Amino acid sequence: MSKLTRYFIKDLHVPFWAFAIHDGHQVDPITEPYLEVSEENRLREEDPFTAVFAELPISQFVVGTSRFQLDINRKIEDAVYLRKDQAWGIHVWKDSLPENILAELYQDHKNIYNEIDELIQKSIADFGYFVVYDIHSYNAKRNDEFEQVDTEANPQINLGTAYIQEKWKPLVAELVNCISKDTLYGEPIDIRENVKFKGGYLAQYLNAKYGDKGCVISFEFRKDFMNEWTGTPNLERIVEIKQLLMNSLGTLKKHFNYDGR
Repeated sequence: MSKLTRYFIKDLHVPFWAFAIHDGHQVDPITEPYLEVSEENRLREEDPFTAVFAELPISQFVVGTSRFQLDINRKIEDAVYLRKDQAWGIHVWKDSLPENILAELYQDHKNIYNEIDELIQKSIADFGYFVVYDIHSYNAKRNDEFEQVDTEANPQINLGTAYIQEKWKPLVAELVNCISKDTLYGEPIDIRENVKFKGGYLAQYLNAKYGDKGCVISFEFRKDFMNEWTGTPNLERIVEIKQLLMNSLGTLKKHFNYDGR
């Protein structure tokens, strides 16, 4: 168990998982006095509402703690943003974190990955395979909220698949085909692989360690479903994204001939 990092696990005993490890906004009372970054800047770089996307009829792993306290999607030495270049030029901490707090955060990272290992190993033992939807969102308006989005450089959905073994590429192709046939916000969907993001540490770690038994597919949704500067959500669009992911689960089940029992 972690000490300073809060997360939620819902294990439905199925081979499919939805992870939302950047959804969180909470910080622990122990670390809060040392934070320099504003709540507004934290929220802008977090992935709000991805926990809602992950509320699917599959197992779930959702982190409630802000990535500005501990980033589970970074390797351990980069998981606490001690330098501005680790955090989009943002100065995160007022002073140097006390060594005992830093040690606790790094221990949380180790403990959480040990628990993730156990969950994935259990899925493999029970079903022989696993698939993780690693759900994120990303900013496309870096200058201000009125900036025109460069849609060529910023796909509506970026799939991070760079670290997936070749044997799972047909599954990815089936998912892309399924999603491409759907619509989002009443328009055709622009879904492309590895344009903005190739997959973070969670994807790299699990695909390297268990890639012969399953895969982690990283979904990065462009923040068209909210105002990324104010944090105001568009609830209809959030529901649409969730439904899109829900629809895609049929492709997973069909690929593995999974009957739900």
